[in-house]
Amino acid sequence: MFLRLLFVLLSALNIAVGAWLLLGQPYRHVSDATDPGVAPLQLLSELPAAEGTIAVPETPAAAVDASQGFRCMALGPFDTPQDLRSARQALDRHVARMRSRQQQTTQPSAWWVYLPAAASRAQALQTARQLAAKNINDYFVVGSGDQANTVSLGLFRDPANARKRLDQVAAAGFPARMSERSESVPEYWLDLAIATAQPFDWRQYLGASDLGTHDIRCF
Repeated sequence: MFLRLLFVLLSALNIAVGAWLLLGQPYRHVSDATDPGVAPLQLLSELPAAEGTIAVPETPAAAVDASQGFRCMALGPFDTPQDLRSARQALDRHVARMRSRQQQTTQPSAWWVYLPAAASRAQALQTARQLAAKNINDYFVVGSGDQANTVSLGLFRDPANARKRLDQVAAAGFPARMSERSESVPEYWLDLAIATAQPFDWRQYLGASDLGTHDIRCF
C-alpha cells in the first residue's frame, strides 16, 4: 500500500515539473526563416535613413514656350475668303504654322450732300423752290424721321463726286454740307509663325502689293 502511494506522489511531482518547464518560460524560441550566415530580411521602412542624404521632391518639367524661336505677324486684310485660302496654299510650306481669322471693321460706304433741316416743312419746301430757281435739280425734301425737313442733294460712292456737288450748291449761295456714311464689313487675316532664323518675305510668294503686316503675339 505504501509503495503504491509513493508511486502516485512521484507521478504527480513529475507532471507538475513538466508543466512548469513548459508554461513558465517568458518567451518561446522561434527559429529564423533564413539559412545560417544569411542576414535576416528587413522592410525598407525599418531601415535607418542614410546620413548625408536629402530627399528631393519631383518637380514637373518646365513648360515649353510656344513662341520660343519664332516671330509672328498678321498678314492682310484679304478682300474675300477665296483670297485668304489662296494665300494659305502659297505660304503653307514656308512658315511653321498659320491660322485664319475674320474680324469686323467699319469703312466708308457713301458720302451724303444735304442742306440742314429747316424749322418747318413749309420752309424746307421754300428752300427747294429756291434751288430749282438756281437750276439745281436732283434734290429731295425729307418728310419724316430724324432728318425731317432736310433737303437731300445726293448720296455718292465717290467722295470726289460728292465734293463736286457740294461746291456747286455752295457756289449758288446755299449752306450745303457733306457727311460720311459708314458700314460694318468683314476683314480676313492670316496669322503666321516663322522661325526667327529663317529669312522670310511673303511678297516673294504672293506678289500682292495691297496687303500689309503687323507684329502679333505668337500663338
